[in-house]
Amino acid sequence: MKKIIVTGGAGFIGSNFVHYVVKHHPEVQVTVLDKLTYAGNRANLAGLPEEQVKLVVGDIADAKLVNELVQETDAVVHYAAESHNDNSLKDPFPFVQTNIIGTYTLIEACRKNDVRYHHVSTDEVYGDLPLREDLPGHGEGEGEKFTDQTPYNPSSPYSSTKAGSDLLVKAWVRSFNLQATISNCSNNYGPYQHIEKFIPRQITNVLSGIRPKLYGDGKNVRDWIHTNDHSSAVWAILTKGKIGETYLIGADGEEDNKSVMELILELMDQPNDAYDHVNDRPGHDLRYAIDSTKLRQELDWKPEFTNFRDGLADTIRWYKDNRDWWEAEKQAVEANYAKNGQ
Repeated sequence: MKKIIVTGGAGFIGSNFVHYVVKHHPEVQVTVLDKLTYAGNRANLAGLPEEQVKLVVGDIADAKLVNELVQETDAVVHYAAESHNDNSLKDPFPFVQTNIIGTYTLIEACRKNDVRYHHVSTDEVYGDLPLREDLPGHGEGEGEKFTDQTPYNPSSPYSSTKAGSDLLVKAWVRSFNLQATISNCSNNYGPYQHIEKFIPRQITNVLSGIRPKLYGDGKNVRDWIHTNDHSSAVWAILTKGKIGETYLIGADGEEDNKSVMELILELMDQPNDAYDHVNDRPGHDLRYAIDSTKLRQELDWKPEFTNFRDGLADTIRWYKDNRDWWEAEKQAVEANYAKNGQ
């Protein structure tokens, strides 16, 4: 595998994957296909070797462009997506266009050109799980977790379009022998994450002198994974995964939002109650939790960041050290949230 296309490679998770490939596999040529919407940023690829990484600005729903690029590659790793739940509740159409039509366009090009395809998805396609008080470190018990056999039950326009795109890939594998794998990952955190998202929003609020904001009572639970660990898992699936299989990526990082908020404040030397409660998101999923046993056992993968506190401290340092990356957008992001009382 000498040439790969990374869609959405100028976004948060995609750009971290590109950095991972450059660092660990310098023999691989990477073409980034990114529309450069508000979530895509050329700066996310700054400093990468031009002889190894090429940026093509374009839309994954552009069949002509996609087909031209796919003809010249060995594999497509599909990260590009409209992914912000709040935005999907206000205007679902871009999510249908990018997540469903864009995926269709890519898998058709891969089918026609017999190119390996990996589809990056989310645990949100499974809906949510019952809340549990006994999170790791807070009590006993494992609680129910998502597996690759969990029925789909999406609850937002975002997660429903991701579920639809997953099902398209599954159908193309069965009907057309598409050489594809799927991964569903838990919540990512780390460098280059857009400041509209929960963790970087709170970090940059503190750095900007703005009181952080917590949805509802903050009991909703997410299963956090450092984006570097997501990248290593995707590479393992791309190179060693079984065609037609779905692998769930997680690092046993369950934390409720209130605890994450208070840990951010502690690590930033703020009082642990220095935040405001705001209106909860409509249909806000209660809990996500990933069972990554299949990935670990079959592909011999394991996460590097097993301590959430350390990974979060590392992330805070990145936002402190890279204020020029996010400061210009901060005012507009907070103004947008303020319109909705959030």
